Amino acid sequence: MKSAVIVFPGSNCDRDAQVALRQVTGSEPAMVWHKDAALPQGLDLIVLPGGFSYGDYLRSGAMAAASPIGQAIRAHADRGGYVLAICNGFQVATELRILPGALLRNASLNFVCRPQPLAIATNSAFTAAYGSRRDVSFPIAHHDGNYFADEETLDRLEGEGRVAFRYTGNPNGSARDIAGVLSENGRVLGMMPHPERAIGGHEGGSDGLKLFESVMAAA
Repeated sequence: MKSAVIVFPGSNCDRDAQVALRQVTGSEPAMVWHKDAALPQGLDLIVLPGGFSYGDYLRSGAMAAASPIGQAIRAHADRGGYVLAICNGFQVATELRILPGALLRNASLNFVCRPQPLAIATNSAFTAAYGSRRDVSFPIAHHDGNYFADEETLDRLEGEGRVAFRYTGNPNGSARDIAGVLSENGRVLGMMPHPERAIGGHEGGSDGLKLFESVMAAA
C-alpha cells in the first residue's frame, strides 16, 4: 500500500502516523507539506494527522482546509481513495467537506486526554480485521472533540450505517456519542480518538493496529 501523511504547521501527530504506517505496511509513507499543490502518484491512503493546525486559529481545521494541498485531498477522496482523518485531521476533513458535520468545544470546556473505550458501531473497510469484536480502546487528546450535525444529517448517518465508532461514556458531549463517521462510499473515516497511538509497545495499547491492517487490506 502506498500512503502519505499531510503535514500542516501545528501538526504534532504526523510522526505517530508515520510510525504506524511504516510498521503496518513495511514501507515509508510520503510526508507531504501542506503547501504542495499535488500528491504523489498512486496513493492508496492519505492520513490527515492530529495536532493544532495553524494553532486552531479562526476555527479548528479551517485554515488547514484552505491550504494548497486541500484540492488534491478532495480529488483523492472523490475518486475513491482512502482517507483516515484523525483528531485535528477530522476537523480538517469536515472543513474540506469530505465529511459532514463539525467539531465543537468539549461540553466540559476542558482538554481531555486519556485512554477511551469505544464501540465499533458498523462494519467498514477500517474495521474488518476486528472480526466480531465490538469493544476497543484508543487514546483521546482533544479540546474540540464534540461532534455536531443537524438532526437530519445525524439521522442519515445512522440510517446509512456511517457512524463508525461511538464513545462509551461520551467524554465530550458529542451528539449521539459519535466518535467517528464515514463518507458515503465508506472510504473516508474521520475520528477523534488516536488509533496511531495504539499500535503496540508502550504508547496506548494495541487496539489501533487492526484499524491500519483493515484499511491496508482493503486498499
